[in-house]
This record gives sequence, structure tokens and C-alpha cells, in this order.
Amino acid sequence: MAKSQNRTLFGFLFFCAIVTGTVISISFPQLFTDWAYAQQRDVAVDAQREIASAKDLSSAFKAVAKRMRPSVVSITSKFERRTSNQNPFGGQQIPERFRDFFNDEFFGRLPQSPGQRPQPEGVGSGTGFIVSGDGYILTNNHVVSGATSITVTLSTSRELEAQVVGSDKATDLAVLKVPAGDLLPAKLGSSDAMEVGDWVLAIGSPFGLDQTVTAGIISAKGRSRVGITDYEDFIQTDAAINPGNSGGPLVNLNGEVIGINTAIASKTGSYMGIGFSIPSDMAKFIKDSIIKSGTVERGYLGVLIQDLDENLADSFGYSSTEGALVGQVVESGPGAMAGLKEGDIITHLGDTKILTMPQLRNTVAATVPGTELQLKVFRDGKTIDVVVTVGKLDTEAVAASTQADNTTDEVLGISVESLTPDKSKMLGYSADLKGVLVADVKQRSLASQVGVQPGDIILQVGNTKVKTADEFTKVMSESDVKQGIRIHILRGGVTRFIFIRT
Repeated sequence: MAKSQNRTLFGFLFFCAIVTGTVISISFPQLFTDWAYAQQRDVAVDAQREIASAKDLSSAFKAVAKRMRPSVVSITSKFERRTSNQNPFGGQQIPERFRDFFNDEFFGRLPQSPGQRPQPEGVGSGTGFIVSGDGYILTNNHVVSGATSITVTLSTSRELEAQVVGSDKATDLAVLKVPAGDLLPAKLGSSDAMEVGDWVLAIGSPFGLDQTVTAGIISAKGRSRVGITDYEDFIQTDAAINPGNSGGPLVNLNGEVIGINTAIASKTGSYMGIGFSIPSDMAKFIKDSIIKSGTVERGYLGVLIQDLDENLADSFGYSSTEGALVGQVVESGPGAMAGLKEGDIITHLGDTKILTMPQLRNTVAATVPGTELQLKVFRDGKTIDVVVTVGKLDTEAVAASTQADNTTDEVLGISVESLTPDKSKMLGYSADLKGVLVADVKQRSLASQVGVQPGDIILQVGNTKVKTADEFTKVMSESDVKQGIRIHILRGGVTRFIFIRT
């Protein structure tokens, strides 16, 4: 009886299993399809949100373009007898990768037949933007430098003759003035607040196509040693910048100008993905100074500074490459009066940490003369506080400042001779200067690898001052080049430290 009941129960369960399996086999494709569709629906909803975000970004671009339109101007400059191979930076040598861009872009190639003289007038184009309602305009110096006439074209195609209020070759900025009122100025934002990856728009007149807007991101900040201007702290961007964009604004998505487009890195003279803009925080100082007095008054410490590498830092017992090394202290300058010494490493300016030489140089230059600066200085293994009253930079004065026994050092690969009074005066120095003159440098020698050049004057080896070739030979014989030696040299009126190690 029990076995019969078990068989019956088993049969019932088996029947249920068959029915269930049949139902599942019939409905599973539908269930799977419903599930797959639900997944696609969720993806579509997410995509719609992303489309909305993209539209929001597009709307921001459009809003910024509309806001900036009445503030951006095209600039046409006419030059007397200017040809494409003339340097718009007044003789400054521009690196090869920038030269074609500057010359071909802004000042044009003047059409000439064989044997034909240069035409009496050249025409260049650029961009600018309004910075005050009464007609002040900010642009690049090289767009207007040397121009015989300047025409500014507003967004409504109205043309106005402009005058140069003042210019600054050291940063490549210039301020113009047009006879107009009730203009809409662009708002200058904070370039320091911008970060790598932030969206930006470049607005200008590339190839004469005014009010052209291109989009990109900030690729890098603090670009220096590019070789375009004296004071460099460029914003790098991949927003397309082409001939005619120079002087135009680089704008964030709040509609604020955070840079002035100045240059591109290019082998062709046209856009290749790397553009440079002067940061707005630097431009504000230049603009305000020019509008106030027509010139730029820069702060001056009276010291010549350089960056540190690991070897130099280690030679001073300093555990970092951050900071600015004092290579020379100008006699009777603000730094000398405050007690700064050659070999000091400036680590802080106020509460700001100094990371590089250009950072300190740019910061001091933008400081109002007469301001007291609190410096932290590393000297002889200790950090000390130094208070310096910033002086006023006299550019011309700074620029103006700028044979006996012989011996050869085979280790370094240089020939030196004692510096005589006559030789010192011939090189433009005082007759009482003491040091050792580098007469020759062998190719591929240790000295050549670190940049020592004939005409350099060696003032010090390690911590020992050298006044004659014999003293130099003696000190070198006692030095361990395998461990590395620090040498203090004078070149062109400027002293700096170098480090040599085999």
C-alpha cells in the first residue's frame, strides 16, 4: 500500500515537472526578450540623460559665444615697408617652431616679383577684446608693434581708428584706445582658479574670419621657458588657434576671459594642437599699469636666480629641487640691502611656496615697488627669514650691466687663464674683477656637456674663490669630480651655478 502511494506521488510530481518544463520552454523566449528589452530601455534612459548633458554643454558654448560677441574685435594693422622676414618682437630671437606662425600670420607675405622692391606698406591682422566701456582694448604687442595705423572692427562691422596707449614687449601685451563709448567690456576672470581639463573657448579672427569660436580644454598651466617672451607663465590649450587669433580671448564657461591667445607650437604656421595663452592674472597687472601710467612698473629684488637640479641642491645640503637659487646679488640692490647672499635658496615668498625660478621672477615682477616681502631662505643648512623692500626694475640699467698664466684641466676638458685687468675691461667688466677666464672648451668634454663656454669667468669652485689659473688648478686637484663639484661662473654680466660630475 505504501509503495503504491509512493509511486502515485512520484508520478504526480513527475507530471508537474513535465508541465512546468513545458510552460517554461514555451514562455522562456518571451521572458528573455522582455528582460533584454528592459535592459535596452534602461540604457536608452541613461543615454537620454547623457544627451541632455551634452545639450547643456552645447548650450553653455552658445551662451558664452553670444556673451562675448560684442566684446571681441578684429584688428588690422598697417606697417611701413614691413616684410615677412622681419621680427615682430623687435629683434628677439623666436624659436624656430614659432617663427613661421608669427611672421606669416600677422604681417603677411608681401607679393613680390623677382627683383621687385618690398611694397611700401604691409598689412597684418589680429584680435583684441574690450576691457572698458570707454574704449580700452587689450591685445598682443606683436599685433600692433610698429604699426603706422590701426583699425579696430566691432562685431557690427563698425570700424574705428585706434591708438596705442602703451605696450609691453616683455609679456607681449598692448592696450589700445578707440573713440567710442557705451561698449560692452569682457570680464577678466581668474586664471589661477582654472584647472587642467577645464573647457575653454578661443575667439578670434583666424585668416580674417572674424568672430570664429573654437572649443578645447586647458592642456597644461605654468608653461615657461618656451622662448617667446621674457615673462612666461602660459596656459596651454588644444582649442584651435590659427593665424589671426593672436590677442583674442581664451574664455571659460562662465564667460570670463582667463587668457590672451598669443602663440602656437607649429611646424607649418597653422594649428597643430598646441596653443599658448597669457594668463589673465598676469594680463590684469599689465593692463592696469599701462592704463594708469602708459608704462609697466615691475618689482625688482636685485638678484639673479636659477632653478635647482638634484646635484646642485645636494651640493648645498638642500633636500629638494623646489625653490629658486640665488646665483648673483646685485651690489646696492634691494636683495643686497636685505642681506641676501649668493647660494641662498628662496623657498617661500610670504605664505606662497616657491617651486621654480620663473614663479618667483613673475611674482616679484608683478609686485608694486616699495612693497615689503617676507622671504624664507635656506642657507648653510638652516632656514632663515629675510625681509626685502621691492625696488623698481630699471630695464635699461639691468641690460647694461649685463693674459697671464694658462693651464688646461684635462678632466673637465677646458683651458683657462688668469683674468687680467685689460682682459676684464675688454669683456666689459671692471678692471678689479677677480676670476679665471675660460679660453677653450673641448667638444664632448664634461664641461661642454653642462654648458661651459669660452669667455665664461670662473669665480668659485665649491666654496673656494679662485683668482688665478694656478689657484683654479690647485683647487681642482683637491676636488673629487666623481663626487661632483659646484662651479660659480660669470657670463654676459650674469652669474650662475653649474654642477659637474663624471
